[in-house]
Amino acid sequence: MDAIGGDQVQQHLYKILVIGDYAVGKTSIIKRYCTGMFSPNYKLTIGVDFAVKEVQWDKNTTVSLQLWDIAGHERFGTMTRVYYKYAIAAIIVFDLGRPTTFEAVTKWRDDINSKVVLGNQQPIPVLLLANKCDMKDSSIDKAMLDNFVKEHNFIGWFPTSAQSNINIDEAMMFLTGKVLEVAKTNQPPKQEENTLNLTASDKSQNNNKNNNGGGCCT
Repeated sequence: MDAIGGDQVQQHLYKILVIGDYAVGKTSIIKRYCTGMFSPNYKLTIGVDFAVKEVQWDKNTTVSLQLWDIAGHERFGTMTRVYYKYAIAAIIVFDLGRPTTFEAVTKWRDDINSKVVLGNQQPIPVLLLANKCDMKDSSIDKAMLDNFVKEHNFIGWFPTSAQSNINIDEAMMFLTGKVLEVAKTNQPPKQEENTLNLTASDKSQNNNKNNNGGGCCT
């Protein structure tokens, strides 16, 4: 920790999974949040990629979020156990215009629960993003999603759009607050020195890619 003006500045690094079926907008969400930019021409993620966003949470707390972009084609594969290791939270994304991507949400959630837990053996917190809420063919059943996140123990949900920059920052701030609560009370797993670095074999699988309204949270 660094000292500024006599106060101890706490610096935290947390691994966050971003998962869901292919082409739901995971890469676009990460890029929008980390760089403020959007492009409709991202390459399909192969394997895993990640980006880091530093957040000044308060005057004494700096949080670095390492967002792991897990390819939708990795779906429930053997490699996801390696990718999930040491995560403290996760985001599951689905495309409001593609009902099958919502149908897969519970499978992704079950996959997470079977492969990663907190230090106290509790499930990691998971946020649900209903993405592409600005598209003409999107529709949001708020009551259904409210009930869904409660039934499946999500920490909440937000309608989002990376293209129109809807609720991206709001969703991530909400998740960061939950992560800090978990880190304080639920004893997250200790980060090993090289945990947050991809192995050479992992890197070889990566891509070379350096409504309205508010969210609904439970």
